[in-house]
Amino acid sequence: MSRILARSFALAAKSTGRNAGADPVAAVQAHWFPASGSRRTDRLPSSARHLSSSSRLASQPLDQIAKPVPPSIPPPLKGIKVVDLTRVLAGPYCTMLLADLGADVIKVEHPKGGDDTRAWAPPSAPSKPIDQQRVPNSKRDAWSKLPEESAYFLAVNRNKRSITVDLKSQEGREILHNLVRQADVVVENYLPGKLSSMQLGYEDLKNIKPDIIYASITGYGQTGPFGPSAGYDVIIAADAGLFHITGEPDRPPVKVGVAVTDLTTGLYVHGAIMAALLGRATTGQGVHIDASLFEAQIATLANVASSYLISGKEATRWGTAHPSIVPYQVMPTSDGYIMVGAGNDGQFKTLTGVLGKPALAADERFASNAGRVANRDVLIPLLEELLKTQTAQHWIDKLGGRVPAAPIRNIKQTFEHPQAVARGVTTEVDHPRAGRIKISAPAVRYGEGKMPVSLCAKRASAPSIN
Repeated sequence: MSRILARSFALAAKSTGRNAGADPVAAVQAHWFPASGSRRTDRLPSSARHLSSSSRLASQPLDQIAKPVPPSIPPPLKGIKVVDLTRVLAGPYCTMLLADLGADVIKVEHPKGGDDTRAWAPPSAPSKPIDQQRVPNSKRDAWSKLPEESAYFLAVNRNKRSITVDLKSQEGREILHNLVRQADVVVENYLPGKLSSMQLGYEDLKNIKPDIIYASITGYGQTGPFGPSAGYDVIIAADAGLFHITGEPDRPPVKVGVAVTDLTTGLYVHGAIMAALLGRATTGQGVHIDASLFEAQIATLANVASSYLISGKEATRWGTAHPSIVPYQVMPTSDGYIMVGAGNDGQFKTLTGVLGKPALAADERFASNAGRVANRDVLIPLLEELLKTQTAQHWIDKLGGRVPAAPIRNIKQTFEHPQAVARGVTTEVDHPRAGRIKISAPAVRYGEGKMPVSLCAKRASAPSIN
């Protein structure tokens, strides 16, 4: 570790014209940022690019996607610098969205193992033989012993650079302080008060950078009786209503297939940071953003929360069905399942016509949505028996878009969906150890194209602090 540190400082000094024996904190500051006060978007010097664990310039897309359609605007966060102290999912997802928009995100990881999700494998991206990896000769022995990069980590850490720093050491704190002096945003997901105990809380960093935007992501928020409690996606989903409404009515609660509480929290915080940056441009003031999984989950109960608050009636589980619209659920066909969403009387009439039973739409029990909701236990079995006479694709073709419907696709089928291919939902980048790998692309287009994915996340290696 000390050799890596010394090599990092030497390269930083060389690239900035400093003596290799200069102050290491100043060397790291020069290594990562331009001169104080500058908001230019200078990248790392060529001599240091191979050291950063996620250098923007380190990756090359595959030949077939080498010339993607560029977005109609330049990256809107170009020049914004973010110090990322988060790990696992909610925080890294938030900072990845900022990086996708051009922010220079520096992920600060623990020297022993880094982000927890690096070890969440299998699956992982298989490493190529060491002689085929883009690794400095001086690090080949160390890198050959590293575990393969987990797919989980790769999912939410694209477009970032990474360093390892021991925040409990005085030297590590000094390095972080120097990073913050040149940063616009800090994002962290430690327990409330933990970073303050290390002189890295909002008030501490505000003294260093008065206009800093400091976003804290916790399980329950900075205050309140549950504030000190740790927060995990599934725990919060249980504690904040989501599990209660997820699953079949006569079965135990189930979790959603992805960590949706973490992801929605990351989206909320990403939006809050964007708003804070706009506010700072007007007022010159930074802010402490206090976000929690608990409040984000309650906010995303949406119409379920509103129904309870307005009516006082408790919600329940509906499986794939809808409490207020019928038919609006998954139903079986002869070879699988199909999701049908007849959202109004006209669509229901079309559906019954396609099924060969137009009389159902004229039946007074089913002629209106209110009647269909009241008589769902009679109507749904009738529709299921009709749908089971043909394949899912048969009914999709017959409905022809006149009634919203879709087959239940697995993940392979989802990525092979012609719309997914046409819209470019994946991209391929060059990983220094795994070679060219496929990852998800950003979800949004700006004009004709998406913001570029110039790199995937890589193993943090330097600069490092013992």
